[in-house]
Amino acid sequence: MRARPKIKDVATLAGVSTATVSRALSTPESVGLATREKVMEAVKATGYRINAAARDLRMRRARSILILAPNLSNTFFSRIFAAVQEEASAAGLTVQISDSRIGRERLLSLGYDGRADGIVLLDGSLDPEVVNGWQLPLIQLSEWNDAYDAPRLGIDNRAAAGLAVRHLAALGHRKVLHVSGPGDNVLALTRQQGFSGTAAESGIAPVVFPGDFTMEAGAGAARRWAKLSDRPTAAFCASDECALGFISECVHMGFSVPGDVSVVGFDDIDFADRFLPSLTTIRQPREAMGRLAAERVIAMMGAPAKEPRSRPAPPIHVAAALVERASTGPAHT
Repeated sequence: MRARPKIKDVATLAGVSTATVSRALSTPESVGLATREKVMEAVKATGYRINAAARDLRMRRARSILILAPNLSNTFFSRIFAAVQEEASAAGLTVQISDSRIGRERLLSLGYDGRADGIVLLDGSLDPEVVNGWQLPLIQLSEWNDAYDAPRLGIDNRAAAGLAVRHLAALGHRKVLHVSGPGDNVLALTRQQGFSGTAAESGIAPVVFPGDFTMEAGAGAARRWAKLSDRPTAAFCASDECALGFISECVHMGFSVPGDVSVVGFDDIDFADRFLPSLTTIRQPREAMGRLAAERVIAMMGAPAKEPRSRPAPPIHVAAALVERASTGPAHT
Protein backbone atom coordinates (compact mmCIF):
# COMPACT_ATOMS: atom_id res chain seq x y z
CA MET A 1 0.00 0.00 0.00
CA ARG A 2 1.32 3.42 -0.93
CA ALA A 3 2.25 5.51 2.13
CA ARG A 4 0.25 8.64 2.74
CA PRO A 5 2.16 11.80 1.82
CA LYS A 6 3.60 13.65 4.81
CA ILE A 7 4.39 17.28 5.38
CA LYS A 8 8.10 16.51 5.09
CA ASP A 9 7.47 15.16 1.57
CA VAL A 10 5.98 18.51 0.62
CA ALA A 11 8.85 20.37 2.28
CA THR A 12 11.47 18.27 0.47
CA LEU A 13 9.85 18.74 -2.93
CA ALA A 14 9.39 22.49 -2.39
CA GLY A 15 12.87 22.93 -0.93
CA VAL A 16 11.63 24.56 2.26
CA SER A 17 11.22 23.62 5.91
CA THR A 18 8.19 21.80 7.30
CA ALA A 19 7.43 24.91 9.37
CA THR A 20 7.27 26.97 6.17
CA VAL A 21 4.86 24.47 4.64
CA SER A 22 2.67 24.69 7.72
CA ARG A 23 2.62 28.49 7.59
CA ALA A 24 1.92 28.53 3.86
CA LEU A 25 -1.18 26.41 4.41
CA SER A 26 -2.51 27.88 7.65
CA THR A 27 -1.48 31.55 7.35
CA PRO A 28 -0.50 32.07 3.71
CA GLU A 29 -0.18 35.83 4.10
CA SER A 30 2.82 35.23 6.38
CA VAL A 31 4.82 33.59 3.57
CA GLY A 32 6.22 35.24 0.45
CA LEU A 33 4.38 34.75 -2.84
CA ALA A 34 7.15 32.75 -4.54
CA THR A 35 7.42 30.39 -1.57
CA ARG A 36 3.65 29.95 -1.37
CA GLU A 37 3.52 29.01 -5.02
CA LYS A 38 6.30 26.43 -4.58
CA VAL A 39 4.53 24.94 -1.57
CA MET A 40 1.16 24.73 -3.32
CA GLU A 41 2.73 23.06 -6.35
CA ALA A 42 4.38 20.52 -4.06
CA VAL A 43 1.09 19.94 -2.22
CA LYS A 44 -0.65 19.19 -5.50
CA ALA A 45 2.17 16.97 -6.74
CA THR A 46 2.29 14.87 -3.57
CA GLY A 47 -1.46 14.79 -2.87
CA TYR A 48 -0.83 15.93 0.69
CA ARG A 49 -3.74 16.96 2.91
CA ILE A 50 -3.36 18.30 6.44
CA ASN A 51 -6.22 16.18 7.69
CA ALA A 52 -4.47 13.13 6.24
CA ALA A 53 -1.33 13.89 8.24
CA ALA A 54 -3.21 14.50 11.47
CA ARG A 55 -5.87 11.80 11.28
CA ASP A 56 -5.13 10.30 14.69
CA LEU A 57 -5.52 13.65 16.40
CA ARG A 58 -8.49 14.79 14.37
CA MET A 59 -10.49 11.58 14.05
CA ARG A 60 -9.51 11.24 10.39
CA ARG A 61 -11.85 14.05 9.34
CA ALA A 62 -12.66 17.64 10.19
CA ARG A 63 -16.33 16.59 10.23
CA SER A 64 -17.24 20.02 8.96
CA ILE A 65 -18.94 21.63 5.98
CA LEU A 66 -17.78 25.04 4.80
CA ILE A 67 -20.30 27.46 3.28
CA LEU A 68 -18.73 30.14 1.11
CA ALA A 69 -20.95 33.07 0.15
CA PRO A 70 -20.41 36.64 -1.03
CA ASN A 71 -21.69 39.41 1.25
CA LEU A 72 -22.80 37.52 4.36
CA SER A 73 -25.14 40.41 5.27
CA ASN A 74 -27.38 39.55 2.30
CA THR A 75 -30.76 38.54 3.78
CA PHE A 76 -31.27 35.99 1.00
CA PHE A 77 -28.72 33.61 2.55
CA SER A 78 -30.19 33.30 6.06
CA ARG A 79 -32.59 30.42 5.43
CA ILE A 80 -30.04 28.58 3.30
CA PHE A 81 -27.50 28.77 6.12
CA ALA A 82 -30.05 27.50 8.63
CA ALA A 83 -31.10 24.58 6.41
CA VAL A 84 -27.51 23.49 5.78
CA GLN A 85 -26.85 23.70 9.51
CA GLU A 86 -29.88 21.54 10.29
CA GLU A 87 -28.88 18.81 7.83
CA ALA A 88 -25.26 18.89 8.91
CA SER A 89 -26.16 18.63 12.59
CA ALA A 90 -28.34 15.59 11.88
CA ALA A 91 -25.30 13.98 10.25
CA GLY A 92 -23.02 14.83 13.19
CA LEU A 93 -21.21 17.58 11.30
CA THR A 94 -20.44 21.19 12.10
CA VAL A 95 -20.83 24.11 9.70
CA GLN A 96 -18.44 26.97 9.06
CA ILE A 97 -19.61 30.08 7.18
CA SER A 98 -17.14 32.37 5.45
CA ASP A 99 -17.28 35.29 3.08
CA SER A 100 -15.96 34.09 -0.27
CA ARG A 101 -14.17 37.40 -0.81
CA ILE A 102 -11.36 36.51 1.59
CA GLY A 103 -8.63 36.85 -1.00
CA ARG A 104 -6.99 34.46 -3.42
CA GLU A 105 -4.26 33.31 -1.03
CA ARG A 106 -6.71 32.18 1.64
CA LEU A 107 -8.94 30.56 -0.95
CA LEU A 108 -6.02 28.61 -2.41
CA SER A 109 -5.41 26.83 0.89
CA LEU A 110 -9.01 25.77 1.51
CA GLY A 111 -8.68 22.35 -0.05
CA TYR A 112 -5.56 21.54 1.92
CA ASP A 113 -5.88 23.16 5.34
CA GLY A 114 -7.92 20.31 6.80
CA ARG A 115 -10.62 22.54 8.26
CA ALA A 116 -13.51 21.21 6.16
CA ASP A 117 -14.46 18.01 4.38
CA GLY A 118 -16.89 19.54 1.91
CA ILE A 119 -17.92 22.93 0.52
CA VAL A 120 -21.23 24.54 -0.38
CA LEU A 121 -20.35 27.41 -2.72
CA LEU A 122 -22.75 30.31 -3.36
CA ASP A 123 -20.40 32.42 -5.48
CA GLY A 124 -19.86 31.94 -9.19
CA SER A 125 -17.28 34.71 -9.56
CA LEU A 126 -14.24 32.98 -8.06
CA ASP A 127 -11.27 31.95 -10.17
CA PRO A 128 -11.99 28.49 -11.64
CA GLU A 129 -8.34 27.54 -11.21
CA VAL A 130 -8.69 28.07 -7.48
CA VAL A 131 -12.04 26.31 -7.13
CA ASN A 132 -11.05 23.31 -9.25
CA GLY A 133 -7.84 22.96 -7.29
CA TRP A 134 -9.57 22.30 -3.97
CA GLN A 135 -10.28 18.61 -4.67
CA LEU A 136 -12.92 18.53 -1.93
CA PRO A 137 -16.54 17.46 -2.33
CA LEU A 138 -18.16 20.62 -3.64
CA ILE A 139 -21.60 21.73 -4.78
CA GLN A 140 -22.53 25.04 -6.38
CA LEU A 141 -25.72 26.51 -4.93
CA SER A 142 -27.81 29.31 -6.44
CA GLU A 143 -24.96 31.00 -8.35
CA TRP A 144 -22.81 28.91 -10.64
CA ASN A 145 -19.89 28.96 -13.04
CA ASP A 146 -19.75 26.51 -15.93
CA ALA A 147 -15.97 26.37 -15.56
CA TYR A 148 -16.23 24.79 -12.11
CA ASP A 149 -15.89 21.00 -12.08
CA ALA A 150 -18.71 20.58 -9.58
CA PRO A 151 -22.45 19.89 -9.68
CA ARG A 152 -24.82 22.82 -9.31
CA LEU A 153 -28.21 23.23 -7.71
CA GLY A 154 -30.77 26.00 -7.80
CA ILE A 155 -33.81 27.31 -9.63
CA ASP A 156 -34.16 27.88 -13.37
CA ASN A 157 -33.72 31.65 -13.32
CA ARG A 158 -34.83 32.18 -16.92
CA ALA A 159 -38.07 30.30 -16.36
CA ALA A 160 -38.64 32.06 -13.02
CA ALA A 161 -38.29 35.49 -14.63
CA GLY A 162 -40.80 34.35 -17.22
CA LEU A 163 -43.33 33.73 -14.43
CA ALA A 164 -43.06 37.38 -13.40
CA VAL A 165 -43.49 38.69 -16.94
CA ARG A 166 -46.47 36.45 -17.69
CA HIS A 167 -48.12 37.59 -14.45
CA LEU A 168 -47.79 41.22 -15.52
CA ALA A 169 -49.00 40.43 -19.03
CA ALA A 170 -52.10 38.74 -17.60
CA LEU A 171 -52.83 41.97 -15.70
CA GLY A 172 -52.82 43.91 -18.97
CA HIS A 173 -49.37 45.52 -18.76
CA ARG A 174 -47.90 46.13 -22.19
CA LYS A 175 -44.79 48.13 -21.32
CA VAL A 176 -42.64 46.73 -18.51
CA LEU A 177 -39.40 47.92 -16.96
CA HIS A 178 -36.75 45.47 -15.84
CA VAL A 179 -34.25 46.68 -13.23
CA SER A 180 -31.40 44.23 -13.69
CA GLY A 181 -28.69 42.98 -11.40
CA PRO A 182 -24.93 43.42 -11.92
CA GLY A 183 -23.90 42.96 -15.52
CA ASP A 184 -21.27 40.34 -14.67
CA ASN A 185 -23.49 38.22 -12.42
CA VAL A 186 -24.84 34.96 -13.82
CA LEU A 187 -28.12 35.27 -11.91
CA ALA A 188 -28.72 38.78 -13.24
CA LEU A 189 -27.86 37.76 -16.79
CA THR A 190 -30.17 34.76 -16.87
CA ARG A 191 -33.04 36.66 -15.25
CA GLN A 192 -32.69 39.41 -17.82
CA GLN A 193 -32.67 36.80 -20.59
CA GLY A 194 -35.86 35.31 -19.16
CA PHE A 195 -37.43 38.76 -18.98
CA SER A 196 -36.52 39.69 -22.55
CA GLY A 197 -37.54 36.36 -24.05
CA THR A 198 -40.91 36.20 -22.30
CA ALA A 199 -41.63 39.87 -23.00
CA ALA A 200 -41.19 39.20 -26.72
CA GLU A 201 -43.48 36.16 -26.52
CA SER A 202 -46.11 38.13 -24.59
CA GLY A 203 -46.17 41.22 -26.81
CA ILE A 204 -44.67 43.40 -24.09
CA ALA A 205 -42.45 46.38 -24.88
CA PRO A 206 -39.37 45.92 -22.67
CA VAL A 207 -37.33 48.65 -20.99
CA VAL A 208 -34.14 47.74 -19.11
CA PHE A 209 -32.33 49.82 -16.48
CA PRO A 210 -29.03 48.51 -15.04
CA GLY A 211 -28.92 47.77 -11.32
CA ASP A 212 -27.04 45.78 -8.70
CA PHE A 213 -29.61 43.93 -6.53
CA THR A 214 -29.59 46.70 -3.87
CA MET A 215 -32.30 48.98 -2.48
CA GLU A 216 -30.25 51.96 -3.66
CA ALA A 217 -30.32 50.65 -7.23
CA GLY A 218 -34.09 50.24 -7.00
CA ALA A 219 -34.54 53.77 -5.69
CA GLY A 220 -32.35 55.17 -8.46
CA ALA A 221 -34.33 53.24 -11.06
CA ALA A 222 -37.58 54.67 -9.66
CA ARG A 223 -36.28 58.21 -10.00
CA ARG A 224 -35.24 57.49 -13.57
CA TRP A 225 -38.62 55.86 -14.29
CA ALA A 226 -40.45 58.94 -12.96
CA LYS A 227 -38.70 61.16 -15.51
CA LEU A 228 -39.89 59.15 -18.51
CA SER A 229 -42.59 60.72 -20.67
CA ASP A 230 -44.10 57.32 -21.47
CA ARG A 231 -43.63 55.36 -18.28
CA PRO A 232 -43.88 51.57 -18.14
CA THR A 233 -46.90 50.56 -16.08
CA ALA A 234 -44.97 47.79 -14.31
CA ALA A 235 -41.47 47.01 -13.11
CA PHE A 236 -39.81 43.65 -12.61
CA CYS A 237 -36.76 43.95 -10.37
CA ALA A 238 -34.00 41.33 -10.28
CA SER A 239 -34.11 41.11 -6.47
CA ASP A 240 -36.52 41.86 -3.65
CA GLU A 241 -34.24 44.46 -2.10
CA CYS A 242 -34.15 46.30 -5.42
CA ALA A 243 -37.94 46.07 -5.68
CA LEU A 244 -38.43 47.42 -2.16
CA GLY A 245 -36.13 50.33 -2.93
CA PHE A 246 -38.13 51.02 -6.11
CA ILE A 247 -41.46 50.98 -4.23
CA SER A 248 -40.31 53.16 -1.35
CA GLU A 249 -38.88 55.78 -3.70
CA CYS A 250 -42.07 55.79 -5.79
CA VAL A 251 -44.14 56.41 -2.65
CA HIS A 252 -41.72 59.12 -1.55
CA MET A 253 -42.24 60.85 -4.92
CA GLY A 254 -46.04 60.66 -4.57
CA PHE A 255 -46.76 57.70 -6.84
CA SER A 256 -49.04 54.83 -5.91
CA VAL A 257 -48.03 51.17 -6.02
CA PRO A 258 -49.75 49.41 -7.71
CA GLY A 259 -52.02 52.30 -8.81
CA ASP A 260 -49.36 54.03 -10.91
CA VAL A 261 -46.93 51.16 -11.30
CA SER A 262 -47.02 47.48 -10.42
CA VAL A 263 -43.81 46.01 -9.00
CA VAL A 264 -42.51 42.42 -8.89
CA GLY A 265 -39.38 41.31 -7.04
CA PHE A 266 -37.31 38.16 -6.96
CA ASP A 267 -36.33 35.85 -4.03
CA ASP A 268 -39.18 36.25 -1.47
CA ILE A 269 -36.93 37.38 1.36
CA ASP A 270 -38.26 37.16 4.90
CA PHE A 271 -39.93 40.59 5.14
CA ALA A 272 -41.32 40.78 1.58
CA ASP A 273 -44.81 39.99 2.89
CA ARG A 274 -44.54 42.60 5.66
CA PHE A 275 -43.65 45.54 3.44
CA LEU A 276 -46.38 48.03 2.51
CA PRO A 277 -47.61 47.18 -0.02
CA SER A 278 -46.66 43.54 0.39
CA LEU A 279 -44.42 42.43 -2.44
CA THR A 280 -45.39 40.21 -5.35
CA THR A 281 -42.26 38.20 -6.02
CA ILE A 282 -40.64 35.02 -7.26
CA ARG A 283 -40.14 32.64 -4.37
CA GLN A 284 -36.92 30.67 -4.26
CA PRO A 285 -37.39 27.66 -1.96
CA ARG A 286 -34.32 28.53 0.07
CA GLU A 287 -34.83 25.98 2.85
CA ALA A 288 -35.27 23.17 0.32
CA MET A 289 -32.23 24.38 -1.63
CA GLY A 290 -30.07 24.44 1.50
CA ARG A 291 -31.21 21.01 2.65
CA LEU A 292 -30.69 19.44 -0.76
CA ALA A 293 -27.24 21.02 -1.14
CA ALA A 294 -26.22 19.73 2.29
CA GLU A 295 -27.53 16.25 1.50
CA ARG A 296 -25.60 16.15 -1.77
CA VAL A 297 -22.30 17.35 -0.35
CA ILE A 298 -22.60 14.98 2.64
CA ALA A 299 -23.19 12.11 0.23
CA MET A 300 -20.13 13.13 -1.76
CA MET A 301 -18.07 13.30 1.43
CA GLY A 302 -18.90 9.66 2.09
CA ALA A 303 -18.17 8.50 -1.45
CA PRO A 304 -14.78 7.14 -2.61
CA ALA A 305 -12.43 9.92 -3.67
CA LYS A 306 -12.05 10.51 -7.40
CA GLU A 307 -8.95 12.00 -8.98
CA PRO A 308 -9.40 14.14 -10.93
CA ARG A 309 -12.89 15.26 -9.93
CA SER A 310 -15.35 14.14 -12.60
CA ARG A 311 -17.18 16.61 -14.82
CA PRO A 312 -20.51 17.62 -13.27
CA ALA A 313 -23.87 16.23 -14.27
CA PRO A 314 -26.64 18.52 -15.60
CA PRO A 315 -27.87 21.10 -13.09
CA ILE A 316 -30.36 20.10 -10.42
CA HIS A 317 -33.32 22.47 -10.63
CA VAL A 318 -35.79 23.06 -7.83
CA ALA A 319 -39.10 24.76 -8.58
CA ALA A 320 -39.58 28.48 -8.11
CA ALA A 321 -43.07 29.99 -7.77
CA LEU A 322 -44.79 33.32 -8.22
CA VAL A 323 -46.24 34.70 -4.98
CA GLU A 324 -48.91 37.28 -5.78
CA ARG A 325 -49.36 40.04 -3.21
CA ALA A 326 -50.47 43.66 -3.10
CA SER A 327 -47.72 45.35 -5.15
CA THR A 328 -49.21 44.29 -8.50
CA GLY A 329 -52.57 45.07 -10.05
CA PRO A 330 -54.26 45.71 -13.40
CA ALA A 331 -52.60 48.11 -15.79
CA HIS A 332 -54.01 51.62 -15.62
CA THR A 333 -55.25 53.30 -18.76
